Amino acid sequence: MTCESREGLGVATAVMLEGAQMTRFLDDVNAEIDAIDDFPAETELPVIEELGRTDAVISIAVTGPDDPVALKAYAEHLKSKLLTQEKIAEVTINGFSDHHIRIEIPAWRLRQYGLSAQDVANAIGRHSISTPAGRLEGDREEILLRFDDQRKQVDDFYDLVVISGSSGATIRLGDIARITDRFDRDEEKISFNGQRAAVLNIAKTRSQDILNVLARVETFVARENLTAPEGLQLTLTQDRASVVQDRLDMLVRNGAQGLVAVFFVLWLFFSFRYSFWVTMGLPVSFLGALFILPVIGVTINMISMVGLLIGIGLLMDDAIVIAENIASRMAKGDKPLQAAITGVRQVLPGIASSFATTLLVFGSLAFITGDIGQILRIMPMVLIMVISVSLLEAFLILPHHLSHSLAHMNRKRVSRFRERFETGFDHLREAFFGPLLDRAIEYRYMTLGIVLMLLILAVAMPVGGKLKFVGFPDLDGDVIEARVLLPQGTPLAHTESIVHEITTALQRTNQAFLQQQPEQQPLVENITVIYGQNPDAYETGPHVARVVADLLSAEIRNAKLDDVINRWRHETGVLTDVISVKFTEPTFGPGGRPIDLRLMGYDLARLKQASNELQDWLNAHQGVNDLSDDLRPGKREYRLHLKPGAGVLGLNAQQVAEQVRASYQGIKIDEFPVGPETYEVNLRLIADDRTDAEDLYNLSITGPGGSLIPLSVVADIEEVRGWARINRVNRQRTVTLQGDVDRSKANAQELLALAKSSFIPELLERYPDIQFDIQGESKESAKTGQSIVRNVLLGLVGVYMLLALQFKGYLAPITVMIVIPSALIGVIFGHMALGLDLTMPSIVGMASLFGVVVNDSILLVVFIRDHRAAGIPVVVAAKQAGRARFRPILLTSISTIAGLSPLLLEKSLQAQILIPLAASIAFGLTAATLVALFLVPAVYCILDDFNLIGKLHDETDEEIAAGATTSSPGP
Repeated sequence: MTCESREGLGVATAVMLEGAQMTRFLDDVNAEIDAIDDFPAETELPVIEELGRTDAVISIAVTGPDDPVALKAYAEHLKSKLLTQEKIAEVTINGFSDHHIRIEIPAWRLRQYGLSAQDVANAIGRHSISTPAGRLEGDREEILLRFDDQRKQVDDFYDLVVISGSSGATIRLGDIARITDRFDRDEEKISFNGQRAAVLNIAKTRSQDILNVLARVETFVARENLTAPEGLQLTLTQDRASVVQDRLDMLVRNGAQGLVAVFFVLWLFFSFRYSFWVTMGLPVSFLGALFILPVIGVTINMISMVGLLIGIGLLMDDAIVIAENIASRMAKGDKPLQAAITGVRQVLPGIASSFATTLLVFGSLAFITGDIGQILRIMPMVLIMVISVSLLEAFLILPHHLSHSLAHMNRKRVSRFRERFETGFDHLREAFFGPLLDRAIEYRYMTLGIVLMLLILAVAMPVGGKLKFVGFPDLDGDVIEARVLLPQGTPLAHTESIVHEITTALQRTNQAFLQQQPEQQPLVENITVIYGQNPDAYETGPHVARVVADLLSAEIRNAKLDDVINRWRHETGVLTDVISVKFTEPTFGPGGRPIDLRLMGYDLARLKQASNELQDWLNAHQGVNDLSDDLRPGKREYRLHLKPGAGVLGLNAQQVAEQVRASYQGIKIDEFPVGPETYEVNLRLIADDRTDAEDLYNLSITGPGGSLIPLSVVADIEEVRGWARINRVNRQRTVTLQGDVDRSKANAQELLALAKSSFIPELLERYPDIQFDIQGESKESAKTGQSIVRNVLLGLVGVYMLLALQFKGYLAPITVMIVIPSALIGVIFGHMALGLDLTMPSIVGMASLFGVVVNDSILLVVFIRDHRAAGIPVVVAAKQAGRARFRPILLTSISTIAGLSPLLLEKSLQAQILIPLAASIAFGLTAATLVALFLVPAVYCILDDFNLIGKLHDETDEEIAAGATTSSPGP
């Protein structure tokens, strides 16, 4: 739980544990807040809301009128029309503060008439009222009475009587005050491409389709631009939805290409008709899975589409094994129908076992935790559904089609290409693979040693730092921004001058990338400046701002987001009188920030000192950018203390405080709705009388008899400076350091590991009252990583128990599961070959392999055992089974890799998150296939050397011993 306090505001954020019920959680929080009865008297009612219920889709910038009141009115009109559109859940307007009818009075006027601001406010409140006054109850009808003299327009306030004398003379409000229709704070404004703008932010609920919402908004904007008044323009900006369409289009394109590649691979080994029916299992499985997925709460998104894309290769395993075995039975002389029945029955135990192992591993991955895990676990859930439907199709539908295809093939002459391919493949198996397999089995201990050596070498790569690890790969969007933070108390005019320098630097950046873009299109399409906001600073006011740039779509532009941001940072240079400028994307991925550190203690001064030392250490390393903490000095503050002699003048602390507050903070006199807006009538001193300390000292306090007393007479004034914001995490005062890391120059994981081992212990020695904690990407990666390891280990325990039951031995499963760690060899060296970092998607892809790579090994071991049961010595059985399974093992692996190859070759910036995952599966499967072909038979023979294989179904102990003596051990 985090709590923060800053000027005029306190915020408490409670994070619910995973798996808890939000409704009950909210009810408990509401009940506890309602029970608090000691809030200060002037405190507004607390607002309790659930965060994260909506997701931003796109924004509409409205430009044209220079008058902000007219612009806001038109924006409210558009908001009302948008909310009538179906599928649009929420529309908020940015660029304006609260709407006020502001009444400002010069201090000299108050002194002239012996009034205080509170006196004037009371007079206005007495004359501007709207209240029920009862009813007339006649015989025929009932009539309501209402006294309605409420002033709602600026002109209505001018003739309001403030002072009236016995002679009939009156002083009206318009005589002593300036009355304006305006917005409360000048700094809450937005500039869009240099024009004052209203920005309508459109959001959707979690259950709504972001692309449907986008289509609605695009249609609405096109229609409104045709009918808008002259000079008004609606422009789409900060588009977060189009990139979703780009990603889905990319995945669909890669899926289609993968499907064609899989079909081509099958066509090489089977006939066209045969390949067609095997491939048709894919759309059937996808449609079946898409029917089931919404029931379990899975939507069509990037990760679920990746699951389907990976499924293109993985789904073919069972179908290929069945198809190949049916074709093999046919080649041995079985009739088509008998070949289908016998072929399915022969591989049924192995396929059922391989499906169960896959289900155990994928099922364990469906329960990984952490923010990253919540996203990545969608993929195994999709694969479970797809593979389940595929299994049903492969056993119940495919054999029938294949039997008809085989019958048709018998009536056709085998093509010359098919004869040459089959001859060539048989030559490959007998002339190259066969002898190599024989050597691997004969020198089986060397074979095992080579694999272990490669495994140790692979593990050494990430441990030794040759292969870097990052929590989540960069995913390029279409929006970047600079977040500006100046010292508290900085006037708006100075912030505007700094923003001008940053926007000028952005224009220079645009020119630098112009020549690289297709048809020399501008890289920067729109520039939005939002004053008064900075999400990183957790502050509002005239000293903060955001400069947001809309870029060309990632599918069009020829520039990486990191390159654009780095160039913008370089062009901006070092700005004077600026605390920080952070160049970033509007939102971070599920992993959080690369650098997100907490220092916890009770002494804020010592926390700040420790934070500065840690920042100096981190900034000394190349690649660390935009580093800052959230503990900063606040504005200068004047604290008033009532003098002991003030009571003689008839004044107390409450009277003085109320008059000071009325003069400088203002008095809320009235509030009323006007259309969709709510207006507040507010009174305060004119701006020229609220500028410096001299105005405060000269403020007149009205005594009981109307006497005017200077504030300096009744109160002592002390100047202090506090903190802009104080944050607590789990009741401890906390300073948070956040920053970014340029991945081309440094690695956040290594940097934080170095800090923990070398600098942090020394820091904590100097500050023993302070605690240190790591958050952000590092923590989330560790949380999800630990969850993956724990769940996969549980899944592998289940796989072992299943195989031990099937093979009737405790050591026989080792022959199958030996391929699991070997997948790591391909994953590590595959990432290094492609120049990729190891990421959490890479780990999930590798873990997914654990349930897949054992499938080929299971059937290979089953075939060895079948040959052995026929009385063939173990070594000979291993050689024969390896040759018999070479074709289906190679085919299943090639088809999976072919299905993923378009994604591996994808150059789109949107594919960068997916390529590590696909690389893990493709390269890991390649390594596991080679191990399955050579190491599994070798290990089986090694176990047989020590008589550790276990009993077969119909063997006695004596027969096993006899079989062991007849097998020839390797050298």
